[in-house]
Order: sequence, then C-alpha cells, then structure tokens
Amino acid sequence: MPGGPGAPSSPAAPPGSFSAAPSGSSACPPPPHPLARGSPPASGPRRGTSVPQKLAETLSSQYGLNVFVAGLLFLLAWAVHAAGVGKSDLLCVLTALMLLQLLWMLWYVGRSYVQRRLIRPKDTHAGARWLRGSITLFAFITVILGCLKVAYFIGFSECLSATEGVFPVTHAVHTLLQVYFLWGHAKDIILSFKTLERFGVIHSVFTNLLLWANSVLNESKHQLNEHKERLITLGFGNITIVLDDHTPQCNCTPPALCSALSHGIYYLYPFNIEYQILASTMLYVLWKNIGRRVDNSRHQKMQCRFDGVLVGAVLGLTVLAATIAVVVVYMIHIGRSKSKSESALILFYLYAITVLMLMGAAGLIGSWIYRVDEKSLDESKNPARKLDADLLVATASGSWLLSWGSILAIACAETRPPYTWYNLPYSVLVIVEKYVQNLFIIESVHREPEGVPEDVRTLRVVTVCSGEAATLAASSLGSQGLARDASAAVNGNLCLQQGRGKEDQEAGWEGAAGTARCPDFLQGGVKRRLLRNITAFLFLCNISLWIPPAFGCRPEYDNGLEEIVFGFEPWIIVVNLAMPFSIFYRMHAAAALFEVYCKI
Repeated sequence: MPGGPGAPSSPAAPPGSFSAAPSGSSACPPPPHPLARGSPPASGPRRGTSVPQKLAETLSSQYGLNVFVAGLLFLLAWAVHAAGVGKSDLLCVLTALMLLQLLWMLWYVGRSYVQRRLIRPKDTHAGARWLRGSITLFAFITVILGCLKVAYFIGFSECLSATEGVFPVTHAVHTLLQVYFLWGHAKDIILSFKTLERFGVIHSVFTNLLLWANSVLNESKHQLNEHKERLITLGFGNITIVLDDHTPQCNCTPPALCSALSHGIYYLYPFNIEYQILASTMLYVLWKNIGRRVDNSRHQKMQCRFDGVLVGAVLGLTVLAATIAVVVVYMIHIGRSKSKSESALILFYLYAITVLMLMGAAGLIGSWIYRVDEKSLDESKNPARKLDADLLVATASGSWLLSWGSILAIACAETRPPYTWYNLPYSVLVIVEKYVQNLFIIESVHREPEGVPEDVRTLRVVTVCSGEAATLAASSLGSQGLARDASAAVNGNLCLQQGRGKEDQEAGWEGAAGTARCPDFLQGGVKRRLLRNITAFLFLCNISLWIPPAFGCRPEYDNGLEEIVFGFEPWIIVVNLAMPFSIFYRMHAAAALFEVYCKI
C-alpha cells in the first residue's frame, strides 16, 4: 500500500504470505529520540483515567466504606443491647440512608429523561436480562415482606415506635424505584457529572449492603433462638440457654394472626437477603463503569436454548425434589428427641455427600473437556465478569471456614457421636466441590463463545512503531496452519512481530495440537451438548443446596460437636459470620452457571 502521493512502488507480495525481516534487524523504524526536532515532549505514561477522576474514585470509595463501617457499628450496638442504642435508632439511620439514595436516583432518572435523545455508551456485559429478572422476583417478595412488617406493626402499635412502621414503607418504595433504576440504567457508562455520580452510586452500594446486613442479623437471631431451644434435646444441657428475644412487650390482636405474621416474616428473609446483595453487586458494576472507555467490538448476544439438556435437567430436578423432601423431614425431626435429631443429621449428611460427589464429578468432567479442547480465552477488560469471579472465591471462603472448623472439631473431640463420621466426608467434599466448581465456572466465563468456528482464532498483537501502539487482529488462520508471525500496517510500514522467539512458536503449535487431540466422541455438537447438560445439572444442584441453609436446615448449628470443642459463643459467632456468605455463594454460583449455559 503506498504511503502517499509519489511513494515509490514496491514489488507485490504473494497473497497469504508475510515478508520476512532481515536477520538481526527490526522491520519497524526506530522511534524518534525524545529531544529530536519535531517530536512531542515526553509526558509520562498514558492513563485511561485523569488524575481528578482517580481522586474522585478514591474519595468516593472511602466515603462508602465509612458509611458501611458506621452502619455496622450501629447494627452491632443494637445486637448486643448497648446502652442508648435501640431498634428505633438503627431504623432511623437506615431510613435516612435510603431516603438519600432515593433523592439521588430520582435526580439521575430525571436527568436521563431530559437527555434521552443523546446516544450514550453501554456496557453490554452488565445487567443481563436474566439477572434483572431475578432481582425483580426477589424485589417482589421483598415488597411482600414489607407489607407483612406493616401489618405486624399495626398489631403491636401500642408498644412499637413509629419508626418501625415508617421503615418498611420506605424500604418498599426504595425497592420499587431501585428495581426500575436497575432495569433502565444498569448498563450505563456515566461520562458526565462523574464525581457526583461516583458518590451517589457508591452510597447506593453500601446502603444496600447495610440493608443486607440488617436482614442477615435479624434472620440469624431467629435461627439462633430456635437452635438454643433444640440443643437441650441433643443432650447438651450444660449450655446456658438465654433467648435473645425482641418480641414487643404488649398484646397483639388477634394473637393467632400476629404469630403467623411473625413466622412468615422470617421465611421471606432469605429472598430479601438475596435481593439486597444482588442489587449491591449490580450497582458496584455501575460504579466501576463510570468514566470507562469501552471498545467498539461487537458483543455476541446470548440466546438460551433448552433443547438437548434432558439428562442434566432430569438429574437436577431429581436432586431438587430430594432436597425439598430432606428439608421437610429434617425440620420435622430435629429437636423432637435425641434419637430423631441424630437420624435427621445422618439423613442430611448422606444426602449432601451424594449430591456433592455428583457435582464434583460433573465439574471435573467439564474441566477435562476444556483441557482436551483448548481455545483462546477472552481477556478483555470486563468489570462484571471480574466481580463474578472474585465473589465466587470470596464467598466460598465462608463454607471453607465452617468445613475446616468441623474437621478440626472431629479431630480434637474426646467423644464422637455416630453422625460425626458422616460429618467428616461431608466437610471434605464441601471444600473439594467448591474448589472444582469455581475452576469450571471461571474458565467457562473466560472462554470464547462456542458459536465461533473452530478454524477462526483471534491473535491480539501489540507492536510498537514510531512510539505508537497498534493492535492487530489476525484472523482466518485456516487450512495453511497457524501463523507464527503476525504483521501490522502502521503509518505505511509493514511491521513484523519480533522478539517472540521459539517459546511463542511452541505455544502456538501446542494450541493447534490441543485441538487435534480432541477425542472423536467430542467432535461436532456432542461437546456442546455435554457441557450444557453439565451446566444445567450444576445450576439446579446449586439452587437445591441454597434451600437447606436458607430455610433453617443448618447442621453446623445442630450437631453440637463444634460447640463443645470451640465453645458455644465462639462457634456461634463463626457460624453467624460465615453462613451468609455460604448461602450467597450458592445463589451466585447458580447465576454464573446460568450465564455460562447461555454462552455455550
């Protein structure tokens, strides 16, 4: 290609070939000296974010952390019955935070409506439709929870403060507007009023986290009271049972209705907890996208098809049905007598061991398929995908903490009940299964979509010519094999990639050989169907394993062995801190697996 008018002609190269550079020399012209005439002065490394915006990001994150820490201290003070801190004080703080977020969301929605004709960049990976659908379902149940709390307040209005009636109403309004906001603006990339928007979004993130912590604390208190009442039936009479009850000190009319409302509220808390944490994660992605520069690469739209997954769906639905049956039996028998409690624990451990072994085997098969069918990974910058991977590992640590605590208690206990020997393999399998599943999910979300033809690969090569960085996408590497030298045309010069040497050539040939080593039975659509069945099975299994701890089936509470070894209060603190993360892990893993299923 001529470099301009009057450029000398050059002999045409044969099609499909690359010109070789002379040995020991670079095909790219050397960059000009920084002090050469006509060259721009050196200005340091180029950054995608200006210094004021980086400072705004730092300031807003510190503001959010301070709001969160102060709110947690209020929650802790109320939980331990600190002097001068009542429930009404806590609810006033949470209500004020929600009202502030409501003002910001109304301002943002109004400004967006005024500027609705402007073309704005979007993050196509953020706020997927299925994710917004899930949060809408949880939000609907959260609004029902708020209605039950209002009815409960009316029944005990004689001895409850007005804040306990204002809080659920504010929370319901906050929930409805926030869902509307996320449906319309979760994909936004904010490029104006960036400093103000950073503070508004991060305030929303930590407000939702505080509401999540408040729900977790209320639900944990209820579970702990039930646990204390059941402990005596397992023969642990040496544990002092003091109920932490916040029941109003007045009568409710009618008593039966108020009792039903009280129990119904706690059964809806798991859905409220999931709603708050999902909202905070979606808002965090929005915060990370403020001022972000997105590439113009076309995003492949995911289409979820449910054909060809009969085996995985049937096995997963079988596990789901078995889970419901086990939870019902567990809740009926636990706490009735010592023998029935031990039988319920053994039943749960046998069920969980079977399911975890199947899930671990499915995850290993999926990872093995990826090993024999090597593909290039999508390493593009994606805040939503990075957050998903980080949350998987972070929340899995909650289960790992409980499992290692159980293993240590079994090793150190002086006497071991019969169900102990079921608890040991269960704890080991929890660690291994989450380890394997995390590897499978993280690799799945980073792989190129399955719809890309096998003979098309994309090589992103960065070359430096005249001080400028150029990116070459070398595609269509078909029958003639993989190219080992990629070229880029920059400023009319043909620049060859140098310095890669023998290692990159061997890596390229290994990638090609990896595809060739793919077994015959995985050719064609068999591999895709197998991966889709594995993903569907793991999705339903994670939903199944979310149900028991979310609705009170918690052997970490009920077996009593860890409480003898570590002490009642230390172990209860560990369980109350780790259990919310363990519960969230299952729902988040199910959401990530659904995305993987749609991508395959």
